[in-house]
Amino acid sequence: SLTRNQMFLVALSFAYFAKALSGSYMKSTITQLERRFDIPSYLIGVIDGSFEIGNLLVIAFVSYFGAKLHRPKIIAVGCVLMSIGTFIIALPHFIIGRYEFETSVRWVVNSTLNPSPCRPDSLANLTEDGTLPQVPASGCEGESNLSMWIYVLLGNVLRGIGETPVQPLGISYIDDFATEENAALYVGCVQTISVVGPVFGYLLGSLCAKIYVDIGFVKMETITITPSDSRWVGAWWLGYLIAGVITLLSAIPFWFLPRSLPVSRPEVPEKCTPEQTSFIKDFIPTLRTLLAHPVYLVYLCVTIIQLNSLIGMVTYKPKYIEQHFRQSASKANFLMGVINIPAVALGMFSGGLLMKRLKLNIMGAAKFAFGTSLIGYILSLFFFAMSCENAKVAGVTLSYDNIEKISYDKHPLFTDCNSKCVCSSSDWDPVCGENGITYVSPCLAGCTTSAGSGKNTVFSNCSCVGVAGNYTASTGHCPQKDDCDRMFPYFLALSVITSFIISLGGTPGYMCIKPQLKSLALGFHALATRTLAGIPAPIYFGAIIDTTCLKWGQKRCGGIGACRIYNTTAYRLYLHMYYSVVCESLFLISPNIQHNAALSVTFCRPDLISFIC
Repeated sequence: SLTRNQMFLVALSFAYFAKALSGSYMKSTITQLERRFDIPSYLIGVIDGSFEIGNLLVIAFVSYFGAKLHRPKIIAVGCVLMSIGTFIIALPHFIIGRYEFETSVRWVVNSTLNPSPCRPDSLANLTEDGTLPQVPASGCEGESNLSMWIYVLLGNVLRGIGETPVQPLGISYIDDFATEENAALYVGCVQTISVVGPVFGYLLGSLCAKIYVDIGFVKMETITITPSDSRWVGAWWLGYLIAGVITLLSAIPFWFLPRSLPVSRPEVPEKCTPEQTSFIKDFIPTLRTLLAHPVYLVYLCVTIIQLNSLIGMVTYKPKYIEQHFRQSASKANFLMGVINIPAVALGMFSGGLLMKRLKLNIMGAAKFAFGTSLIGYILSLFFFAMSCENAKVAGVTLSYDNIEKISYDKHPLFTDCNSKCVCSSSDWDPVCGENGITYVSPCLAGCTTSAGSGKNTVFSNCSCVGVAGNYTASTGHCPQKDDCDRMFPYFLALSVITSFIISLGGTPGYMCIKPQLKSLALGFHALATRTLAGIPAPIYFGAIIDTTCLKWGQKRCGGIGACRIYNTTAYRLYLHMYYSVVCESLFLISPNIQHNAALSVTFCRPDLISFIC
């Protein structure tokens, strides 16, 4: 019996680890998926929220009816479904073809064969507005880019369906066989392992983001972009294959566990329910009984408000680090994995220890949670001041005439210095001029000749770079990172401190609910938070981010693709302003909620407070 108990705990911990790893890896690949499938941020939010949709489809029924069935085997089936869904997410890589990014740089052995970026001999082919006509790429009829991200969405939905039974059935299974003293420790161990999962998920995302998407199928010396380029796409699919294998392995032990384990605690009446009742026969009356519990509703409302802001920020934080502080996706994911997530875990653990050491009662715990949240909110206001100046891009953030002052007004890409060149306004192929200004493409910089190949290509006679017309430009963005490099460490430090302090107050409680309702209470709580926070938050946060885009990419077959450059000032203000508004609304109602909850809650197991955070 003891061996099987331990086997279930190890298996459930591994399953928690696997699902947390997959979930965090999904968030680490946001920018990679945007660029690979040429989709805006709000669609990424739809994909990210599709996991919650999968939960939404089955969670209430699994939580209610699962207690009657063979719970370990249901969890095993869920892990298998999660694994299949993860493999489906990676499937588009193997059927979509090679990634082709916009570039005028080619890998050639003889540099004298380099074509001229500026093509004055094609004037007859100009459109009415003076730009090149948009000709669909070859093979466009058979190109299924539009449908490829649907595979990612469907795979994520299947992941959500598979994840559904793991938490409610796993915790209720532990609660059945464990003693009151051991239950807190067991559940605490499982939750601790689940915190380790995101660390490895983001580290895996960091590793895969360094590797080119088509590694093994292309010669790397022919790739003319670097991981810091906005066109770079890492090997996003590789991490999903790894996560899928890990999730599949986590299903194996559950097949060998019995339907139930011997109860090791003495058979005594429950503290909170002296009367023992039969299992509720009808689902609707059971749900009505649960929703009639006032403290349960209070706790539900508070967590929904908190999770709206938390999920939105966590989903796009790596992207924010990339865009605002001009870091690579690999570095952003690495920092999330080794700094932010451990800070949250340490805060949760420290909060439990403090509550145990201070011997806080229910009212004291509520005040402690509110105080830490308020301090964290005040500290988060300092993010507004941590600005990083946008890149100087001619025709986007500044005009060709006034190259000193950044302005976010709409600027023309075509001017006198490149009027003799036939350029496409939709291309994104940045080059850095000698004057420290980035140009959207070598053609729009007025460059007429080029020498070298690959990343070492140098464009010459660039009429827009200098008045004399004999200036050069090199591939990629101009560095201009001095202000960002100075501010970035302060941003990281504040982010860690804020995450730690807010996590100190993450103290959950088990309300006094009838034993028959435990699985349903957990399941409905997850259902409500996923419906009202997990699904909408990534979508509307993504839509807010999309409004700050300054230059959209172009799909191969026409239409708007992924954003290439953002208005970082608006990005910072909109994102943090919305986060602050959501938090502020929580703080306005929180004192009354915390007070009423503290007065009316009766914890079935106060000893759980110090372990489960």
